[in-house]
Parts: sequence; structure tokens; C-alpha cells
Amino acid sequence: MLENIKKYNVVLASKSPRRQELLKGLGVDFTVLTKDVDESYPSKLPPIDVAPYLSWKKAKAFENQELPDDFMVITADTVVIAGDEILGKPKDRDDALRMLSLLSGKTHRVVTGVTIHTKETSKTFSVVSKVIFDLLDCQEIEYYVDNYRPFDKAGAYGIQEWIGYIGVSGVEGSYFNVMGLPTHKLYKVLKKF
Repeated sequence: MLENIKKYNVVLASKSPRRQELLKGLGVDFTVLTKDVDESYPSKLPPIDVAPYLSWKKAKAFENQELPDDFMVITADTVVIAGDEILGKPKDRDDALRMLSLLSGKTHRVVTGVTIHTKETSKTFSVVSKVIFDLLDCQEIEYYVDNYRPFDKAGAYGIQEWIGYIGVSGVEGSYFNVMGLPTHKLYKVLKKF
């Protein structure tokens, strides 16, 4: 499938093993190449627009580089939004505990922005999923943080890990979006390229 993109040298600009696994699951041949990008965003930007803005910014980092004509870069960024607060990657253990306590017993949104960038065109989109957490006790939160060390994950959790098994009572929208790559939408967009 996706014969139309076989003419491209596809690059996934992400160190995330989860994103790499999900893109591989779509049957896309790709290499991984990342750049350090300042992940700041305008303070007035609505939380729902932060992930697509950051994915676009990551793709722009490749723009001024001499790249072959057949180059296709896929970038992504995921944010967890609790109320109006964006929960990025936790700074430390205490921050992770705070985030999970904030999510406990509530529904929050996970937004992943994706940009597909070639010499000819650039397309950015985002997908929103709602995640419903059961009420977690302090021992469960501490156990997860101490054993799974989710310091590289937005919102301090990975839905595919223990906390997802015991704490997530429901997902409205794409499960894979919550993992970090909205595979269903990405496949549809790539198919039209």
C-alpha cells in the first residue's frame, strides 16, 4: 500500500520509539533523522493549536537544508491538555506525580500535530482524542512513576504502559493518536500525496 509515496526518501524526524513503531506499522519505509528545535510557542496560541504549530516548526527546521528532490519529512508533536493547561514532558518525579494527580478521575484531551513536508508542498493537520482516567490513588501514581519513569512522555504517561492498563477507562477518538501518531489520518493524508 501507499505505492504513491515510494518515490520519496521518507524521513521520520522523531526519536520516539512509539512513533517509529507506528509508522513502520503503516508499511512505510523510512529513516530517522532529527534536528534540535526550540519547542517554544506564542503564549497567545490556543492550547489546541500548539501541537500542529510545533510539528510545523520541526518540519521548517529542514527547509533551509540542501535536500534531494525526493525528500519527504514527517514530523509530529503531541500535547496533553487538562482543562486549559498544556502538560508537556515532566521536569522531574514531582512534576510527573503532579501531572498524573491532575489527570486522575478526569477526562483530558490529547492533540497530535503532524506535518508532511516535501520540496513541493507542506501539509499540517492535527487529531484530538479524549482520554478518560479513573480515579488513581497515590500508591498507583507513585508506582507508575517510579517503575516506568515517564519523563519523556507528554502528560507523564504512556497509554500503552501499566497506567493505561489500569487507569484508562475509555478513549474517544484514535488510540494511536494518544500514543503519539494518528495513524488512521496519516494514512489517509499520505494516500492523497
